Amino acid sequence: MKLTLEKVWVDDLVWGERTMMSGSTLTMNKDEIIEIIKEDERMDKVHLDIVKPGESVRIFSVRDVVEPRVKTTGTGEIFPGMIGSNNQVGEGVTKVFKGTAVVTVGKIDGVKEGIIDMSGPGAAYTPFSRTNNLVLDCEPISGLGTHQYEEALRLAGFKIARYIGVKSEKAKTQEKVVYETLPLEQQQQKHPGLPKVGYVYMLQSQGLRHDTYVYGDDAKEITPTMIYPTEVMDGAIVSSNCVIANDKNTTYHHLNNPIIEDLFERHGKELNFCGVIITNQNVTLKDKERASTYTAELAEKMGLNGVIISKEEYGNTDTDLMMNCRKIEEKGIKTVIITDEYAGRDGTSQSLADADSKADAVISTGNANEVILLPPMDKVIGRIISSVELEGEAENSIKQNRGIEVEIQSITGATNELGFNKMGTR
Repeated sequence: MKLTLEKVWVDDLVWGERTMMSGSTLTMNKDEIIEIIKEDERMDKVHLDIVKPGESVRIFSVRDVVEPRVKTTGTGEIFPGMIGSNNQVGEGVTKVFKGTAVVTVGKIDGVKEGIIDMSGPGAAYTPFSRTNNLVLDCEPISGLGTHQYEEALRLAGFKIARYIGVKSEKAKTQEKVVYETLPLEQQQQKHPGLPKVGYVYMLQSQGLRHDTYVYGDDAKEITPTMIYPTEVMDGAIVSSNCVIANDKNTTYHHLNNPIIEDLFERHGKELNFCGVIITNQNVTLKDKERASTYTAELAEKMGLNGVIISKEEYGNTDTDLMMNCRKIEEKGIKTVIITDEYAGRDGTSQSLADADSKADAVISTGNANEVILLPPMDKVIGRIISSVELEGEAENSIKQNRGIEVEIQSITGATNELGFNKMGTR
């Protein structure tokens, strides 16, 4: 399966009469965007903001971040099964609008909040301080249930990301990158002498707003399966979770998974990248055992010599991670796992809730308990009532001068476990 990404660089966002690209500037029609969002009758009020790198802006209640993309040739539509047909994607040509993102914001009861600072010390911990962001701050109709509100907000982000892509489809491409994975048997034979490497992609699927969708289906319902890595780049996997901000995979992270991109970069040179195994993160021990067993068996059937394993969130999911690692190692397949740590504010606590002696090649993406003081900002988007809505808040963390003292787990993407950040170990 071959996919060409045509990249268009967006250096600026502005409001205007038409949604279109002109040079490196993306102009957007505010009224059209509001109209599209409010086609969903579950939405009541819509507030739109443009925020840019370096501005004194803090965004609260971040739910998802989505990169605008549009398929120009090939089967299927971007975000299949969510806002279009569920035909297979991952081939043809997809136009990507780099340097910009759609950020959805909404206050959901019982959910810890995520923060994006566009400047100051907090900006260094989130990749979304470096993108030109269209922020959708959407309020639901009175009495709407939490799950329905989350769904409406999630779909709004996908719709506007696709809308931008469709309206800007004729924009001039600055860079083309081609990715290709052959059917498994052909791929196994393609580069004799190079180690056959796969990627075990653990998806958050524990329910209670801890969900990920694959072609429109909740990942909690899947059994481990192999997919083409290019399918991920076309939005086959999207976020629907409200887990802790620092290590959640937003849809933007899935679209730009750096593990997949790095494996492609080394493909045919240092290794033979044979494909991706997606598996879920479960609640019960029985389901964890089943999924990890199937994952290991699939890795063996693919003839892999090594795998990289990533997970999402922490605590309960550490057990899924260790089961996958141990069972794959027992098949004679070398593993490298990627995870963040919750090692306490002084760094001396046990980093993970579970461990195994076979997990002897580990990449850390940072300690989520590190404390940071976020200074006041001139503008705040989103709503927050008290410090208890922040994960890892310090005592009296919301200062009288509007500064906030928190652990970095409150910052969106701070210790992302795909390695989409600036922290880690080598």
